[in-house]
Amino acid sequence: VLDTKDVQVFKVTVNGQDAKFGFGEKHSFKGTPLEITFPFELRRGQEAIVEISFESSPKSSALQWFTPEQTAGKKHPFLFSQCQAIHCRAIFPCQDTPAVKLTYYAEVSVPKELVALMSANRDGEMPDPEDCSRKIYLFSQNVPIPCYLIALVVGALESRKIGPRTLVWSEKELVDKSAYEFAETEAMLKIAEDLSGPYVWGQYDLLVLPPSFPYGGMENPCLTFVTPTLLAGDRSLSSVIAHEISHSWTGNLVTNKTWEHFWLNEGHTVYLERRISGQLFGEPFRHFKALGGWRELQNAINAFGDKNPLTNLIPDLSEVDPDVAYSSVPYEKGFALLFYLEQLLGGPDVFIGFLKAYIQQFAYKSIVTDDWKKFLYFYFKDKVDILDKVDWNSWFHAPGMPPVKPTYDTTLENACIALSQRWIKAQESDLGSFSSADLKEMSSHQLIEFLALLLLEAPLPVSHVKRMQEVYDLNAINNSEIRFRWLRLCIKSRWEDAIPLALKMATDQGRMKFTRPLFRDLYNFDKCRDLTVKTFLEHRASMHPVTSMLVGKDLKQDQ
Repeated sequence: VLDTKDVQVFKVTVNGQDAKFGFGEKHSFKGTPLEITFPFELRRGQEAIVEISFESSPKSSALQWFTPEQTAGKKHPFLFSQCQAIHCRAIFPCQDTPAVKLTYYAEVSVPKELVALMSANRDGEMPDPEDCSRKIYLFSQNVPIPCYLIALVVGALESRKIGPRTLVWSEKELVDKSAYEFAETEAMLKIAEDLSGPYVWGQYDLLVLPPSFPYGGMENPCLTFVTPTLLAGDRSLSSVIAHEISHSWTGNLVTNKTWEHFWLNEGHTVYLERRISGQLFGEPFRHFKALGGWRELQNAINAFGDKNPLTNLIPDLSEVDPDVAYSSVPYEKGFALLFYLEQLLGGPDVFIGFLKAYIQQFAYKSIVTDDWKKFLYFYFKDKVDILDKVDWNSWFHAPGMPPVKPTYDTTLENACIALSQRWIKAQESDLGSFSSADLKEMSSHQLIEFLALLLLEAPLPVSHVKRMQEVYDLNAINNSEIRFRWLRLCIKSRWEDAIPLALKMATDQGRMKFTRPLFRDLYNFDKCRDLTVKTFLEHRASMHPVTSMLVGKDLKQDQ
């Protein structure tokens, strides 16, 4: 039995003999099981080669197809895949579970002006013997991976070498900007190897996708996919690269066995990402980012409601679409648990010893939380008394914020808190006391945090956000993380001038972290609810299938 979703199957053979096949009952988001009957009895230890002739659907939830007009270059079409969590089945029939790992080999035929890339080693290219207008690209992935890491992109792509094992790929319009933005990649890889052990994947390339790519990054092996919203021009959003690099160990080598245990992938990866940032920019910066993550967790839990079982670290996902459950909870609650344990068990140097041993123990396997916890107890067998004091049940199985808050160094946070408090407490008559000098000593990271702190409070009066624009000119800032929070702040304060700007940001790019909250806030602003729905419906056809489905639910437009 294989998973499929919107896939046509024409013929199946087993060891060259025709096999009977049929489809089971269709499920709303899981698709349709493909049941293959072997034409002979299989003996224990006998190998069977199953060959399936199939075709995916133009509306596959794993793929986004672009017309030339939708690309930066405007001349050629473009295609990319996003299989995580359960969309690989919408490309081809497979055992679409992270519990199963496989190697793969592929030959991809494309028009000869285009380039194909996959999450694999590039094994060269050759003319297509069947069509001289096309060429074939060859790929092999020799490290066993879960099928959610299979990835394909086809487009008019160019590359620049930015490190001994790294090319950055994109349409030519963005390739130089991308090469500059991600220049720290090799330094990050070296730190990650130092923390986690050898990098086993050979190449570490980066691919910058069109703006509708739904995530910040996707850790496809050998070829990380990233959103162009990281191109701030100053390398300030490179922590996403540190995150995807870290997945080369936590996620891609040690993998969650089911999506309920997604925190094993993401909590550990955020932990490593912040260790890399700490090595590059100092320990206070790591703590600053960790505290920002705690606020992000508060935000996510506010959005879900603190009794919502999807805010459990280990949620029950039976009959829940993983795309609907997706949030920053497994990332930030998972990180908070690891950061708390680090402090409990003797600090960063002690804890990284555990993480390295954990990766070595479970590399090439898929595991659940219980495997992780048993290994933690084994590794720290001299500290069982400390571990027994942890409220494991609440950490794993209770909704809302964690039972304990770790300790954070607030050196870099203090300026953000002070300025946000000034704005929260200001009366109309105090607004003259603000000036552009307020931001002079603040980094872009601190500006993001200042806005994030204001978003956790009751909306500011519209007079305040207007004054903020006058003195700080935040509308002129193109850093996506700053702009996103600033526009949310304006919409929550019911400033009508921000409506077109927020709608533009929600539709000019499709990173769900930005697009969904912007659309939700606009929908909740009665003045522009109708315009928001109208704008969504106009853009729906050109949106990524998963983004369009989720925004449709948010705006109560699901078909």
